[in-house]
Amino acid sequence: MDKTVGIIGIGIMGAAMARNLLKDGFRVVGFDVSEAAMQAFAAAGGECAASPRDVAEKTRIMITSLPSPAALRSAATGNDGIMTAQGEGQIVIECSTLPLDVKQEAFAALARRGKVLLDCPVSGTGAQAARKDLVVFASGDRAAYERCAQVFAGMSRAQKYLGAFGNGSKMKFVANHLVTVHNVAAAEALVLGMKAGLDPQMVYEVISDSAGSSRMFQVRGPMMVEGRYDIVTATNQTHLKDIGIIGAFAASLNFPMPMFNLAAQYYHAAVAQGRGAQDTGAVCAVVESMAGTVRGA
Repeated sequence: MDKTVGIIGIGIMGAAMARNLLKDGFRVVGFDVSEAAMQAFAAAGGECAASPRDVAEKTRIMITSLPSPAALRSAATGNDGIMTAQGEGQIVIECSTLPLDVKQEAFAALARRGKVLLDCPVSGTGAQAARKDLVVFASGDRAAYERCAQVFAGMSRAQKYLGAFGNGSKMKFVANHLVTVHNVAAAEALVLGMKAGLDPQMVYEVISDSAGSSRMFQVRGPMMVEGRYDIVTATNQTHLKDIGIIGAFAASLNFPMPMFNLAAQYYHAAVAQGRGAQDTGAVCAVVESMAGTVRGA
């Protein structure tokens, strides 16, 4: 297999994927609207492209990791989008968390030009992506998925093929429901221990090895212990975008989510407190303010 892959969207997640693919011996051709992201990508050994179309004309398989529906529409069907690229048979591994109808729109547009879109959101934080500790929720054309095996192996630790296009996003909504709730539960438990006079580091170490632990407790517990949320793996503002997508999806199924909806308020509070650009672990600071907890007191 030609170990060349494209990447469109080189933010926290996309940059981590690109670095791991470069380490795995891939030639990585990338594009991002941010000049700073492009400079960092080039410094890491990536080959900068002029547009999504340019990426699609230089690679047969490409990854998109994008922050919004508008970004996907621009990358897929814009004036210099993937759809305008010459040739047929290119495969796009779409890894973003976006409304399913937006992905289906891109799927149909690319299919009309002989290109395949796979719906493949990933489970994991930016820090996990940096360690290649991602799980891919893949869905869509099975043959195209199998052609991407080496690419998936280069940017993730596990891949789950889930069948028809769209099943990947549905599974991601389920997974992010749990992330939303578990992150707040981790913060609440840690602050409860602090309020009771327990050392937060001790709480983290004991609970991490107990039946009450969760992946979010293990991943975000250390930053909650330190009270530092400036090394960002996912921002509160971005997570509110995901919360809105999941809420709308559940509403379309007339599905009640009282626990999820309650947990969502902590992220709104974090943004209201000026913590929108901080890591979602900052919900711990929200709980501390509600509890009247003063560190070191």
